[in-house]
Amino acid sequence: MIIGGREVSSASGDTFSSVNPTTGLEWATMPDAGSLDVDRAVDAARDSFETGPWRTLSATRRGRLMMRLADRVLERADEIATVEVRENGKLFKEMRTQLGIVPDWLYYFGGLADKIEGTVIPLDRTSILNYTLREPLGVVGIITPWNSPVLLTAMGLCPALAAGNTVVIKPSEMASAGVLEFARLAADAGFPPGVINVVTGGPSAGEALVAHPDVAKVTFTGGQRGGRQIAQTVGARLGKYTLELGGKSPNIVFADADLDAATAGVLAGIYGAGGQTCVAGSRALLERPVFDEVLERLRERADTIRLGDPLNAETQMGPMATEQQLMNVEQFVSDAESDGASVVSGGARAQQPGLGDGFFFQPTILRNVPAGSAVLSREVFGPVLAVIPFDGDDEAAQIANDTVYGLAAGIWTQNVKRAHRLARRIQAGTVWINTYRAVTFNSPFGGYKQSGIGHVNGASAVDEYLQTKSVWVELDDELQDPFTLKS
Repeated sequence: MIIGGREVSSASGDTFSSVNPTTGLEWATMPDAGSLDVDRAVDAARDSFETGPWRTLSATRRGRLMMRLADRVLERADEIATVEVRENGKLFKEMRTQLGIVPDWLYYFGGLADKIEGTVIPLDRTSILNYTLREPLGVVGIITPWNSPVLLTAMGLCPALAAGNTVVIKPSEMASAGVLEFARLAADAGFPPGVINVVTGGPSAGEALVAHPDVAKVTFTGGQRGGRQIAQTVGARLGKYTLELGGKSPNIVFADADLDAATAGVLAGIYGAGGQTCVAGSRALLERPVFDEVLERLRERADTIRLGDPLNAETQMGPMATEQQLMNVEQFVSDAESDGASVVSGGARAQQPGLGDGFFFQPTILRNVPAGSAVLSREVFGPVLAVIPFDGDDEAAQIANDTVYGLAAGIWTQNVKRAHRLARRIQAGTVWINTYRAVTFNSPFGGYKQSGIGHVNGASAVDEYLQTKSVWVELDDELQDPFTLKS
């Protein structure tokens, strides 16, 4: 782990193993942190924030450190991407792309660090100067998932650092090594000790971080259950939090769409990253006049997706990240079939030669899924697509919004007026039109409804890590004493 600028073991000496999902074999061990380790990390972050050089470092200098870290990440991008592939089984080309854009977050928010400004308030009483200061919160806890560990860490880390906070990162126990490799570069970039700390471990480490009274804010990316627990714990001590809690995103294809582009977009939306992404387009809404044609296009393409070693450039989809996730996906499909759904393609573990004991599941398409089936309402986090027919704009909007989630949606149509009208009607934080899974450092990302609270990315994300102080200054030399008797 990284605490106070030093690489340390857990206080107990306990460790846990990381399993390569492509082979099913253990490949690394890491410290299993407990509450004492979390205390050490938070203390280091608090000391750095309150008395260390980070406290007195100018915003411009903080920003330059972030940019130097970006340079270091670019130098090590291949190596860190390879580590992430070993941890979560996603394609090397996807993880390498992510490591190639992580520096963009550091450059962008590093540039914003010295653009954080207060305001002067015009008052009726001109003898008083009133101005605001926008100040950091203190120690920020960042809890990240296993599907895009370094990129999602950067989304919370960068605005927090730009605002002047210090951080304690608790990566998923299923994917910690990549985050550790990333954080190791901070010292080389010149960050003072204690600014960026990493504790590795399971739920007990996360619970200790969330409950810690010196953690001013928690940023969490994960499932609804974890999000609710964090909201309850942090809220009880009146702390702050940002939550990104997944989705059940619709990908809506109208009859007038470019069907080649729409088919490719639907496939990328659900089978990219093996469906293990919060914005997975797991519900394909197909307008009835083209339902059969688009479904057949999807089936033909899904049947040809090449599964295999994610480090192999020829592989198009890797394994599920864990054996438990593989079992979860299996159960969703089995339950859907029991509910009456029909399997159009896939529907089972992949057994073809060369996959060995890896956690592979076939690209799957389901149709005739009953409205009450869990596969339509819950986040599967796997390569399972449910196709649903619809008639017209109104039904498309109704089906799209028939979920407790509201993270993302896709619209495929050549009617620009319809596209903009429907984008306004869909209850989601991100709506893509004739594209899917686009994300960038300078555009806000967050969820509606139960998909989350707060947002990341974009200039306004820095506001999530700031608090405002109002300062009043009397400029008049005349004594202001309300209890003085005047003759």
